[in-house]
Order: sequence, then C-alpha cells, then structure tokens
Amino acid sequence: MNPITNIKNQNRMNERELQLGYAGSQGKSWHQVYKDSAWIFIGGLSYDLTEGDIIAVFSQYGEVMNINLVRDQKTGKSKGFCFLCYQDQRSTVLAVDNFNGITLCKRIIRVDHVEEYRVPKYREDADEETKRLWEEGCAPKPIKRTVEPIEVQEERIKKAKEELLAIGDIDEELIKKMKKDKKKAKKEKKREKKREKKLKKLEKLARLDPEGDWKSKQKLYDSIVKEEDLYGANKHFDFGKKYETVENKYNPRPDFEKADWRDIEIWKVAREREKAEKAARGESTEAWGPEEHYVSKRYQSK
Repeated sequence: MNPITNIKNQNRMNERELQLGYAGSQGKSWHQVYKDSAWIFIGGLSYDLTEGDIIAVFSQYGEVMNINLVRDQKTGKSKGFCFLCYQDQRSTVLAVDNFNGITLCKRIIRVDHVEEYRVPKYREDADEETKRLWEEGCAPKPIKRTVEPIEVQEERIKKAKEELLAIGDIDEELIKKMKKDKKKAKKEKKREKKREKKLKKLEKLARLDPEGDWKSKQKLYDSIVKEEDLYGANKHFDFGKKYETVENKYNPRPDFEKADWRDIEIWKVAREREKAEKAARGESTEAWGPEEHYVSKRYQSK
C-alpha cells in the first residue's frame, strides 16, 4: 500500500477513536496490540538527517534509549528510514499519534509501532561508532559521584580548622558556628548509628520470625484498676462494700409515697422544732420571704 495512504488510514483510525471515546483506553485502543514493544518505525526521512537530528525531534515525547538509522553498507548514506526505542512504552503512543503525517525537512514522514524488532546482524566491517551504538545505545549515562567516607571528611574538616586557628585572628562568631556545626554533625552521626543498629535488629527478627515477634505486639499489663474506673459511679456494683455514712446537716423531706409513718411523724416534729427556734431568734418561719417586685427608679417615689 502507498505510504501516504497508510498515513491517512492511521490518522483516520485515531480520529475514529476520539469520536467513540476510546482514546487512552487500555483495553479498546489499537495501541494496546503493541504494549510490549517500545520500538517505533520512522519512514520517509530526509537523507541529510543524522541520528542526532532524529533524536532531537523525537526526544520531546520521552527519553530515547536506542536508534538504528539504516544506512548503505558501501557508501554509508542514509536510506530514509530508521527504528527508534524509547525508555517508556507509553512514549511510543504519543510519538505515533503526534508525529505520524507531519512534514519534516519538506518530507511527509510516517511513524508506526513495531511489534517485534529484529536486532541487526553484527558486521565486522562496521565502523567503531556504529558498533558502540549497537552495544551501548544512545541513552545518557548516569553521572557517578564518589562520596568520601565520613572519616576522610572529618579529617579534612579538622585540618581546615587547624589552619584557621594557626592564623590567630579569627572571628568569634565563626568559631561559634564551627562548634555548632561540629555538635550537629556529631549528633547526626549518633542518630544514624542508632538507626542502623535498630534496622539490623529488625532484620534479624524478621529472618527468625517472618510473622512478627510477639513481644512487639500490644499486650495487657497486669495492674490494679480502680473500681470507679471499671464500673463507674454506680451503687449496683458495690458488692456489699461498706462506706462511711455522712449524717445530713438538715432535716430531709421524706418521700411520702414510700416513707414509713414513723419517718413522717419524726419529720413533722423536727419541722415544728426548727420553726420554734427561728421564732425565738426573731427570724421568719415562712418557707419563702415576702414577695418583692422590681420597680424602675423613675417610677419610684422620691
């Protein structure tokens, strides 16, 4: 089929998915057929484009891990198509949807998935740069940083302090700051050592008992619990416990529906006695005082 027709059919299929709402669906999109491959095919390229030019264009949708620009074995000239591998397979979906059918260097390029990429055969007559690209790829290598041991860092800091002290004229604030940093570093080192020790202990316990140590689980401690905390202030849970009775300082009014006639008579006698005592002192024997009503000052007679 004509490459231009393939490009149009592929774009028409993407438009159809957008109309049906299948775009981005993991189970219904046609991209899911190629979910196990991170390689794409790029055709219709200009013969003047190099691997670096192609990576510069296609790296905007993901990290490029490898590229195979097919060249003529004798002349080394590009044949106009290549295979490109992304770090993340989802980048292939973005590249196919966005780059297919665009114009690059006055040429319409075709971008499609590759279900099964075949590694090119190793040739002895290939140049060193091509061999290195086949073996290592074109992904950026991580920068390896060597960290000095703590002992070496402490020794270097100690020497720097000795050099400063040898000068003689040092700011006091600087000395305080140096002491503070030293104290902080020492505390951090102690905390890190404690954390490593605890981690080793937990790893050892995990190897011995994968389900967990019973000592670390929550347990009920044997301690004396107060009855008030256990049952609350409820007389039904006294269980015959004797409490000191406090005599009332006043004559309580008995419940006439439940009280005995003797209690009622005793209460009457006690009430009459209290009234007599109040009358002897000149106090009122009424249960309530005389009625008093509030009257505003402007209505009171002057």
